[in-house]
Amino acid sequence: MLAHQSKGIQRRFVFSMVFTALILVAEVIGGLLSGSLALLSDAAHVFMDLFALALSLIALKLANLPPDDTHSYGWHRLEVFAALVNGLSLLVIAIGIWVEAIKRWLQPVAIQSMEMLIIAVIGLVVNLAVALILGGHDHQHEHGGNEHDHHDYEEHDQVSVRKDLNLNSAFLHVLGDAISSVGVILAAILIKLTNITWIDPLMSILIGIIILVSSFRVLRGAMRILVEGVPEGLSIAKINQSLCCIPDVVSVHDLHVWSICSGTVALSAHIVLKQSQESEAPSTMKKIKEMLTKEFKIDHTTIQFEDCPCMNGQGGCN
Repeated sequence: MLAHQSKGIQRRFVFSMVFTALILVAEVIGGLLSGSLALLSDAAHVFMDLFALALSLIALKLANLPPDDTHSYGWHRLEVFAALVNGLSLLVIAIGIWVEAIKRWLQPVAIQSMEMLIIAVIGLVVNLAVALILGGHDHQHEHGGNEHDHHDYEEHDQVSVRKDLNLNSAFLHVLGDAISSVGVILAAILIKLTNITWIDPLMSILIGIIILVSSFRVLRGAMRILVEGVPEGLSIAKINQSLCCIPDVVSVHDLHVWSICSGTVALSAHIVLKQSQESEAPSTMKKIKEMLTKEFKIDHTTIQFEDCPCMNGQGGCN
């Protein structure tokens, strides 16, 4: 089931890349023929969409490789480095677009608005088609099976979440490009009606801003994982509070939460139990793991029971 799902997702990426490549060729040719910097700026955005799709596909393939003696977590972190490269590339392209927009503003050129409009409309239609391909994946998972399959299900669920995030990231890229295409269409219509050529570099600047926002989001997410920050949406204090609410738990210290990669969250903690209930440790461990999975979607845990807080317990809550 997992291999079948992976192949299905990879096919979605391949189809999306083919359609995106067609948009890129059309917009580059259309931009050169019409003289529209806005169209060429959107083509740069499309190129980054294609680049992001390729990186996501590579990361998806590598993430399926099993752990080995030198990579105990497998190759999941490569998707983070791919996102980092993608974000930096978006930043460079946004700056390049602004530089060219300023030059075009100072030295306007004639714009063939009709050619610009036709290409932009085609780009918008194909972008929406690609968004439907990427956005149409199934979020539902089968929860059936016996206890023997429980571990396999947990692994399947974690990989599915990670792939959903991969798809969602690519989907947002394409959606942003569709918005850029709408901007180019509006610019073409306004130029056709008013013959004001500075609308073209103005729209390029706006497209650059959209690309910059995408770059910031990608870089922020990648850096949060690389510096092992607490995943967005989780709170150390809330996790500590929930752990302390479990019967037989006296205190929690040396609590750490981080992301191995997007969608795979890890937790480690030292927990002091009531001395009179040490025989119930296996039952308490089960309750802790079930709570972390249910409330915080954290399945990858390393928990150590202690009689009293250790002297060097650092991090999180003490």
